[in-house]
Amino acid sequence: MYNLDIVTIVIIAANVIISFKGFEDRLFFEKYKFNVGSIRRGEQIRMFSSGFLHADVTHLLFNMITLYFFADAVIFELGRVNFMIIYFASLVFGNLLSLYFHKDEYWYSAIGASGAVTGILYSAILLQPEMSLYMFFVPIPIPGYVFGIGYLLYSIYGMKNRIGNIGHDAHFGGAIGGYAITLVLMPSLFRTDLGYVGLLALPIVILFVLYKTGKLN
Repeated sequence: MYNLDIVTIVIIAANVIISFKGFEDRLFFEKYKFNVGSIRRGEQIRMFSSGFLHADVTHLLFNMITLYFFADAVIFELGRVNFMIIYFASLVFGNLLSLYFHKDEYWYSAIGASGAVTGILYSAILLQPEMSLYMFFVPIPIPGYVFGIGYLLYSIYGMKNRIGNIGHDAHFGGAIGGYAITLVLMPSLFRTDLGYVGLLALPIVILFVLYKTGKLN
């Protein structure tokens, strides 16, 4: 059903290989995971390397399946090079937001490609806002832009209430990266899809307002 692009295959392969290395080698895992204290001491490689480590096979599988479904939409619209720019920039955006919100929590650690993958997801939705998405627990198709807005609103809720062992801030930061860079790469969206551009910006504006008013924590 899907003819995966070689770039997507390489990224998935890198995630699988590095994640399994981390599963088997705890020292490797600890050396390259996202950790606030280590990053603030100068180990900046963790901002990048942590995006290829995962907690377990389920975590890895969920991220790679999500990438599998949304990567081709971005590659088709923007090309391989721009897809890679969005992927890796979203990974860093996600970790930067995590670092900002947890800068004083030296023990805070995280791993996973979620920031990068969420950036690709949000980019794909911005490029094809009326795409139909199907969820296991919802019997009808969901418009892409509705899913994207709902996902980020839930991420804000998760950040505010620290729900689960999930890096909601990394997801949100990745989405901001995917959104912003897609608009830079395809500014014509401001002309052709301004309404969707505005709608998809709403959660970002809400996060900013909550932060500025001190209501995020």
